[in-house]
Amino acid sequence: MNPQAFNHGFPFNSLGMTHRFAAEVVRPGDLCIDATAGRGRDTAFLCGLVGPSGRVLAFDIQPEAVAATRTLLDEKGLTQAEVYCDSHHNMMQYAAPGTVRCILFNFGWLPGGDHACYTRPETSIPAIEAGLELLMEDGLMSLCIYSGGVNGYGERDAILQYVETIDPKRYTVITTRFANRTGDPPIPVFIVKRG
Repeated sequence: MNPQAFNHGFPFNSLGMTHRFAAEVVRPGDLCIDATAGRGRDTAFLCGLVGPSGRVLAFDIQPEAVAATRTLLDEKGLTQAEVYCDSHHNMMQYAAPGTVRCILFNFGWLPGGDHACYTRPETSIPAIEAGLELLMEDGLMSLCIYSGGVNGYGERDAILQYVETIDPKRYTVITTRFANRTGDPPIPVFIVKRG
């Protein structure tokens, strides 16, 4: 089997799966959120999906990440994103419930940044809860959970435990794992708000 025939241009890893699912859901003109902007790659990806008539909100608490995201957006000529130096658990202050098509999270640390600064369950779980309310019907939330190293497994375990409690009448939750990868591969979780 040709791997590219299966992947359709998306790498078969957590980021590739996230982008593939988002591309199936997001339409031009939508509102999306990159809850953990990092280096801005997901923000730019979402801008490409929503097009010039759409809007993307991006959040990060690290000024370095905010600056990197804004630089990438400027380089790509993407003007439909608003980047905020704020915690993702405050996203309800920036959008109305039921208006967001897609929300992407990458839990862990800033790629290439200080690994001593990482997301924590005391703000990450409230951010997921806020995102669930912001999602519109049939909207998608993706949680890529990075663990191990300095941040350990506390957040991973707390998030995985939390998503099992999400109301099954309102949301469908799918947790995936790379069963044959060594170390601590990221764990992608996908949540769809039922229509």
